Amino acid sequence: MTETAAPDAATPSERLAKRIAGAGVCSRREAEKLIEEGRVKVNGRTVKTPAFNVTAEDAVIVNGKLLAAQDKVRLWLYHKPAGLITTHKDPQGRPTVFEAMPQGMPRVISIGRLDLNSEGLLLLTNSGALARKLELPSTGWIRRYRARVFGKITPAMMSEMKKGIVSEGVHYGSVEAVIDSEKGDNTWLTVALTEGKNREIRKIFEHFGCKVSRLLRLSYGPFQLGSLSKGELKEVTSKVLTSFVKL
Repeated sequence: MTETAAPDAATPSERLAKRIAGAGVCSRREAEKLIEEGRVKVNGRTVKTPAFNVTAEDAVIVNGKLLAAQDKVRLWLYHKPAGLITTHKDPQGRPTVFEAMPQGMPRVISIGRLDLNSEGLLLLTNSGALARKLELPSTGWIRRYRARVFGKITPAMMSEMKKGIVSEGVHYGSVEAVIDSEKGDNTWLTVALTEGKNREIRKIFEHFGCKVSRLLRLSYGPFQLGSLSKGELKEVTSKVLTSFVKL
């Protein structure tokens, strides 16, 4: 039998996992796992199905801690330097993006990721719901990078990338690449895509026998790296955020 809350019809409600993600605890998918593992209580009762609605009046406890009222949705632009991993806990003990946050910064999660050796624009938010929304390819937001690639870049390769490829059983959507400069076997390109699978740009060039030796994200949708220096953090104003995103 499915557990589903039955709030008064006049009381706005939402899925429990969305409420947890909206409070910035974790992503919605991770919240669903917490619920299924029995680590979430609503009004003192353990809930084990994500198919459960709650209202603002319901007391939600996650891992023994009362969920605070949802804060205003906030977004930051961060210039991630190489050498930081985009995770809250790394089993190998490598330095993380979140350990580099300034004192007093609220708990945030990343919108997408940049791998250990990648640099540039990383979006951070206190809202799991916003992170999930902006990560989806359906937003149509272009993610633009500068990449230094070792190996021969050919027009045929770039044409194939634009059509989309399948590599090691993984389908990668359209990627547009424009050559900026060439010196010997090293080429700087501007690369644009809308998906952002794990290490996508590196794996696509590896598919063609090339190696990405440097990768810098310049923009994520309407948000630009601009003049942010390495390690610098800048909050987006509510006015700007709501002009681009329906909250």
